[in-house]
Amino acid sequence: MRNIIEVTGLTKRFGSLAAVNNLSLDVMEGETFGLLGPNGAGKTTTIKMLTTLLLPTSGNAKIGGHDVVKNAYEVRKIIGYVPQLISTDPMLTGLENLTVFAKLYDVPAKTRKSQIDEAFEFMGLMDAKNKLVKNYSGGMVRRLEIAQSLLHKPKILFLDEPTVGLDPVARKMMWEHIAKLKTEFGTTIFLTTHYMEEADRLCDRVAIMDHGKMSTTGTPDSLKNSLGIEGATLDDVFVRYTGNTLDEGSGFRDVRRTRRVAKRLG
Repeated sequence: MRNIIEVTGLTKRFGSLAAVNNLSLDVMEGETFGLLGPNGAGKTTTIKMLTTLLLPTSGNAKIGGHDVVKNAYEVRKIIGYVPQLISTDPMLTGLENLTVFAKLYDVPAKTRKSQIDEAFEFMGLMDAKNKLVKNYSGGMVRRLEIAQSLLHKPKILFLDEPTVGLDPVARKMMWEHIAKLKTEFGTTIFLTTHYMEEADRLCDRVAIMDHGKMSTTGTPDSLKNSLGIEGATLDDVFVRYTGNTLDEGSGFRDVRRTRRVAKRLG
């Protein structure tokens, strides 16, 4: 199976800050790959470079064999992207939102209706397509955004925190739809997430970033087994490589800082 994403020495600087520092990774065609890390680790910056929205300072990346800088247009034709921030218009219906995106993706007029309906059907939103998006639940909005990204049948789908803010039921429903993209269409999925259970369930391989650099990569099972701890979880792996752990609100606590404070307090 060939690599469909190839990243070598990718770096992005904002002044003196290296948001992403000499990052190298590869993703195989049809794989679900998870990029994990604390807030500020460089995950979103990485995705923005891979989706041609941000120029790298140095290094290179190829998506489907196309250079993200030299062949940005070719890259955009084969990828879908769901950002963290909501991209739908709440004052339009679901159908109107998808119609706008279908035109932006240059979906042919003769197949536009069928491709829109197919996306609604796949994401379980057919009954809601004529409702205003402002009346959608949070989970429905995220599913609509994925539907938007699927209109042109991309080979690769980039999902930046696809389930953040969703309740557990909506989150697990989203997992089912993401998994179906791989099993039914062979879509390559590159996602970031704060939820270790999500990464463990969905991803074939994961990489952990910290302070802009790659800390480790491997399958969830291999990383858990590498700790030599019976019953180890991806949370344990995360703590080992970043010194951070997730709190209940999906934020991060610095374990090392907490321990230093506890020591001072006795």
